[in-house]
Amino acid sequence: MFPLLLDPIAFTLGPLTVHWYGITLGLAALAGLLIAVQEGKRFGLSPDFFLDLMLYGVPSSIIAARLYYVAFKWDYYRDNPGEIIQIWNGGIAIYGALIGAFVCGYFYIRAKGFNYLRIVDICVPSLLIGQMIGRWGNFINQEAYGGPVDPDYLRNTLHIPSFIVEQMNVNGTYHHPTFLYESLWSLLGLVILFVIRRQKFLRAGELLFTYLIWYSIGRFYIEALRTDSLAFHGPAWLVNLVDALWSPMTTAFEQGYLNPAEGNVRSSQLLAFILVIAGIVFIVVRRQFGWAKERYSDPLTNNKVAAGKVEEPNAVPAAKSGTESEEQSEEQSEAVPEETETTENDAKKEDPGRPV
Repeated sequence: MFPLLLDPIAFTLGPLTVHWYGITLGLAALAGLLIAVQEGKRFGLSPDFFLDLMLYGVPSSIIAARLYYVAFKWDYYRDNPGEIIQIWNGGIAIYGALIGAFVCGYFYIRAKGFNYLRIVDICVPSLLIGQMIGRWGNFINQEAYGGPVDPDYLRNTLHIPSFIVEQMNVNGTYHHPTFLYESLWSLLGLVILFVIRRQKFLRAGELLFTYLIWYSIGRFYIEALRTDSLAFHGPAWLVNLVDALWSPMTTAFEQGYLNPAEGNVRSSQLLAFILVIAGIVFIVVRRQFGWAKERYSDPLTNNKVAAGKVEEPNAVPAAKSGTESEEQSEEQSEAVPEETETTENDAKKEDPGRPV
């Protein structure tokens, strides 16, 4: 079978070159916007609220993701500053993107008068579907792959489609499609988030940290397969801890090459480990001390409107459940006879001979 290698350039319009990487990121952002808008309707939020958030958040995420990557590769970019803005060639870090998104979202959400955790809970499935789709940009660019591997292992053991296997043939050597592993992990996580956000036990902020825990667990184990990890020089005990946590994977995988000159600890692995611990502590402590009183499903309130400072912005009527509608109809039907009876009594008092 001949290799099906994809051209990173989708098309050109005169001097403008459009890369598949950019198209992929655009589709990822659009998919995230659509599911956020759909969920926001349940809480009375208009599509404009999320559209504005995306227009601020996407550029912030891309800039932060690039700066995060450049900071770890500064020895290279210091001598090649013109390449810092060339994100179409790859080189952005998802954890940097998350930092940019959360910081931008904090100021936007607070400015709109909403509770930060409540809005972020609505948005985290959008982040995960964005990461799931965005990883396919790495596939087209032939980047963010793992260490060398026998193609028969990918085809016959892991049953990966041939078009993916062939795209992972880089300069005659086949590599682990780590982009695919992370994309599938994100897809499974997305299904989990969709399920648990409909459960009554879920408190505000817990969907956010469930997302961070889930994604970070997958990232910790997948990151070690890669050959392009951002790294730093850490103490021996930290290296041993990371290796011990990853050791169950050795039954089926080998770690990718890590340049000792750049470091001995992969930064994404360490950050993933910290986020898993922090997420568990956040959920347990808030529950233990009774700080997690507000539920995910509770009505969303605007603090500025409640304080009488402004009229409620970006609001649409929240969707009502069938039970609420039936209760309102019963109340209205009960109120009608009472109102009629009162009117008849008043009329009789005014004019006993008047027909009513």
